[in-house]
Amino acid sequence: YWPPQYVIMDGDTLEPRTIVSTRGMTADTSEYHPEPRVAAIVASHEHPEFIVNVKETGKVLLVNYEDIDNLSVTTIPTARYLHDGGWDSTHRYFLTAANQSNKVVVIDSKLRKMSAMIDVDKIPHPGRGANFIHAKYGPVWSTSALGNNKITLIGTDPAGHPDSAWQVVEVLKGQGGGSLFIKTHPNSKHLYVDTPLNPSEKISQSVAVFDITDLDKGYKILPIAEWAGDLGEGPKRVVQPEYNKAGDEIWFSVWSGKEQKSALVIVDD
Repeated sequence: YWPPQYVIMDGDTLEPRTIVSTRGMTADTSEYHPEPRVAAIVASHEHPEFIVNVKETGKVLLVNYEDIDNLSVTTIPTARYLHDGGWDSTHRYFLTAANQSNKVVVIDSKLRKMSAMIDVDKIPHPGRGANFIHAKYGPVWSTSALGNNKITLIGTDPAGHPDSAWQVVEVLKGQGGGSLFIKTHPNSKHLYVDTPLNPSEKISQSVAVFDITDLDKGYKILPIAEWAGDLGEGPKRVVQPEYNKAGDEIWFSVWSGKEQKSALVIVDD
């Protein structure tokens, strides 16, 4: 997050090639911000570009690295407090949360412009988000939230499902707020939602898992911290589910303090 800049480095040596400040005007009120943070960087699959989220100014930068000595940067004004995000299933559209504005921004990396800005509930926090095929609405991207218990599903198929593209098509109810990450896998029928920052230990030490083929039946609770065994004192917050490559195992961090025991718990999906 600090200093307010991004660095383009040599891929082999990691030697800095150029350093670019992110200081500038906000997207909405055109006020100068002295220290806007870089909140996410992803590489475009369509062009030789990095997509850079600048948090406090609410601007997405398309940084073309073909000619670093004559750097070309396209600026897309969106909404303030951009945070993390991820690709739709085609790797064309980058969906990212402007979390304090309660919006999800959609960037078309092929056409190099914003496709949509979608209103969602309080403080979305997708991590990279989760893509799956919805039985009714086709391909969707999903985000959980810090500020509420909702899992928001957004349609991502403008060609095949134009009526639901860039719309909130369904909202699921999870265990509670305080979620940081949501995860599924193309080979899995499950959707996992963590809640490590929820004030309830019962909720922060477990995860909710949905059956993608039957979302209406709600979630099942997995007591991940309990499965970690006797870790002694500590918050034992369960955070950031990650699949193995095959999609048949999912790994959870059980997160405690520096001087306390933490753990990894691996679950057969």
